Amino acid sequence: QVQLVESGGGLVQAGGSLTLNCVVSGRVISEYNMAWFRQTPGEQREFVAAINWRDGRTYILDSVKGRFTISRDNEKNTVYLQMHSLKPEDTGRYYCASERTAKRNSASLSEFQYDVGSQGTQVTVSS
Repeated sequence: QVQLVESGGGLVQAGGSLTLNCVVSGRVISEYNMAWFRQTPGEQREFVAAINWRDGRTYILDSVKGRFTISRDNEKNTVYLQMHSLKPEDTGRYYCASERTAKRNSASLSEFQYDVGSQGTQVTVSS
């Protein structure tokens, strides 16, 4: 059974930076598209970023393009989300996700195609 453990969240002032980490066990991520989602209270979980298993191609939410970068280290079975120039609207709980089907050509933007971490990590950006 796959487990995804997120860390790296915290409280930061607007304009600051954070790097989120996701360590995966129970699945070798080198053959899976990986993603990050976020959620605020009362809202649906929102796609933030994904990275293709084969060529490292990334898919980024428009509102965070140029500020967020998703990357992966297959040897460490770990996925990262680097966040810069943070804004108060980036506040939320961030969840790591591994697509359920291996070797898909394009990463899905829907959380229903993923196994999602159960805990997430909280990011709070103050103005």
